[in-house]
Amino acid sequence: MSENILGTDQVCQVGLVVRDIGKALDAYCTLLGIPCPPVVITDAYEKAQTMYRGQPSLAQAKLAFIDLGQVQIELIEPIGAPSTWKDGLDEKGYSVHRIAFKVKDTPQVVEKLTQQGMPPIQQGQYTGGMYTYIDSAKKLGVILELLENF
Repeated sequence: MSENILGTDQVCQVGLVVRDIGKALDAYCTLLGIPCPPVVITDAYEKAQTMYRGQPSLAQAKLAFIDLGQVQIELIEPIGAPSTWKDGLDEKGYSVHRIAFKVKDTPQVVEKLTQQGMPPIQQGQYTGGMYTYIDSAKKLGVILELLENF
């Protein structure tokens, strides 16, 4: 049996890229019979320190989080600058962008994934933590997201 590189096997979030977050949010909440959560906008570069393909990025997105017990659906509408969100929407349209796992020691996990041919492609900070998107689509069919709360 091989090592669990992520340190967990629990998916905590599935991210979908959408063109119109209001329509997508309404459709999901109607389907599930739940109230719509608020839509938020990611932090600007000055706070998020977003890096995309190794370069600083002004990328932002509108986000909505639908809590479903262990798993959360995150709806993502990209705004502006190049990002994995915009790439996903441009390439595939409304689609699954990534699956997320909560990890500890992001640098160590990133190093192990990079050794497996899956380097980071986007990283940023949010209040209370950081996210890292891993270029894993060729091997796994989807981007992995590492979430680490501080």
